[in-house]
Amino acid sequence: MRVVVCGGGVIGVAIAYFLSRRGAEAIVVESTGIAHAASGKSGGFLALDWCDGGPLSALARRSFALHAELGPTVHGGGYRRLVTYGGHGNGSPAAGRRTDGWTSTAVTLDRRLGTPETTAQIDPAGFTRGLMRLAEDRGASVRPGRVTGLLRTGDRVGGVALGNERLEADAVVIAMGPWSILAAAWLPLPAVYGLKGHSIVYRTGDAVPPEALFLEIRERGGPEASPEVFPRADGTTYVCAISSDSPLPVDPAAVEPDPGAIDRLAAIAAGISPIFASAPVVAAQACFRPVTADGLPLIGPVPGVGGAYVATGHSVWGMLNAPATGEAVSELILDGASAVDLAPFAPGRLPSFDPARLAAR
Repeated sequence: MRVVVCGGGVIGVAIAYFLSRRGAEAIVVESTGIAHAASGKSGGFLALDWCDGGPLSALARRSFALHAELGPTVHGGGYRRLVTYGGHGNGSPAAGRRTDGWTSTAVTLDRRLGTPETTAQIDPAGFTRGLMRLAEDRGASVRPGRVTGLLRTGDRVGGVALGNERLEADAVVIAMGPWSILAAAWLPLPAVYGLKGHSIVYRTGDAVPPEALFLEIRERGGPEASPEVFPRADGTTYVCAISSDSPLPVDPAAVEPDPGAIDRLAAIAAGISPIFASAPVVAAQACFRPVTADGLPLIGPVPGVGGAYVATGHSVWGMLNAPATGEAVSELILDGASAVDLAPFAPGRLPSFDPARLAAR
């Protein structure tokens, strides 16, 4: 069976990987590069039980287990367990470093949110690209290009159009993150929106221990921010905050930080720890996370169109839930059902987006 996966982010790559493990031919069509968008610029934080009590619980728990299984095999994935704390601070960059830790004296860590048994970390870009290499080792491939439409045979898809080229397939998966909304021109899909976030990656070496932080910080003379800090196994530390409702550009390569956002974030980071005030900056960036109207992902067959599937809208839990999503979608395509219940994520639960609205973009 040949399956075209539209989108080279972590969701699309995970689908290709699990299809290839089952012997199916998976072709990932990607316009800008594997992990170019949010899958290369997100935090990569993983939690076993933070989705408990809601529809994502089973998916998240299965995916956390799959990350532990995949971690040693994905070259460059940076998988490691860590402890996670919550706290608050006043955001003062003039505060000194604690004598008993690495954070600023202006920061108070007042609760433990996770242990090495329940929280972990990956390098998103490294994990996504490493997983794609494993998929390629099993026969999957990456096809550079931009999907411009679907091939149809009656009420079934028969592949995708790449401009004037045709790429035939038995099934097609839409996994283009927030750009999945463009597929509403071809399929009855609910709206997928992009929520913009900003981040800085610092080169910190071993100065920052494996401790993830979720903080509430009052910016000096400004609003309260909720920065997150994720130290990585490669000696870098990722700091993010400052979301915005900036419009999603049609071209993923056109995503840039909002004016002033990186300077604000750098000041917040310096208030979290003096280490960030002097550490070299590896990346200062922005990305759009895909979100839906009810906050749950879209995972499953597209109603009324045989052979068409969608997997997007994972919001902040895309890196966590990618492996279980990939496994489940591969099972749907090859077996007709998945071990994890995907009913809460059925695309038909939400109204279809009016494709006429795309013409205004």
